[in-house]
Formats: sequence, C-alpha cells, structure tokens
Amino acid sequence: MNARRRTVLAAGAAGAAALATGCGSSDGDGDDATATPSAPGDATGGAELARTGDIPVGGGTIFKERKIVVTQPTEGEFKAFSAVCTHASCLVSTVSDGTINCPCHGSKFSITDAAVEAGPATRPLPAEEISVSGGAIRLG
Repeated sequence: MNARRRTVLAAGAAGAAALATGCGSSDGDGDDATATPSAPGDATGGAELARTGDIPVGGGTIFKERKIVVTQPTEGEFKAFSAVCTHASCLVSTVSDGTINCPCHGSKFSITDAAVEAGPATRPLPAEEISVSGGAIRLG
C-alpha cells in the first residue's frame, strides 16, 4: 500500500472515531439515554413550544417546523405526537372534529391517543414527550 493511501485511510479512521465520540453527550451520570436537553435557564425541560392557552380544548395545534402536533382532548390534558403520517410520511395539516388529519391520502388520527381513525395509515402517530408547567408546554 502506498504512503498516500495509508495517510488517507488513517485520517478516515481517526475522523470516524471522532465522529462516533462526538455523537454522544454526557451529563456525567453515565446514562446518556435519559439525558434531556434544556433551554438556557430552564430547569424543567426543553424549549417552550407553546402556552397552554394556545391549544384549543377538543383540538390541537401543529408545529410544522418541529414536526409535532400538540392536542388538548379535554381541558387541562395535553398530548403530543409526531406530525409525520405513518402511511407515507406526509406532514399532517389540520386538527378538527377530534382528529389529526393528513392531506395526502386522508388518514385521520385520534387527538386522544393518535390511534388510526381512518386509513390508509395502519399505525398510530408516535407519541412525543412534553411537559406542562406554569402555563408553558415544553419539549421533553
């Protein structure tokens, strides 16, 4: 093997090792799987997504940039789900009449548990983790 090829291979291996190391995060407890990102100055979780008053009772709001839909099935009960349809990966577009609705092929999901109410989707929308405190809905 020539010297140039060895140099390229060695650099590639070192880069892959650095990338693998850089992909992890550590909060010092050794259990990185449960680490939750926090916004600056926030002791309760991630960045604020919305205020509780922004989510209509019996409906929901889609946060397209975050690909999340937050619903309030009953007053004071907040749920969050992926806004990506499980049928063809389209982004859901509306929340009405108790369902989260996909414009691509007509799939509808329950605002309560994201169960499929109408296909062609066969799997519910995955749940997303949120926290609600002091009128704020936060990711994580």
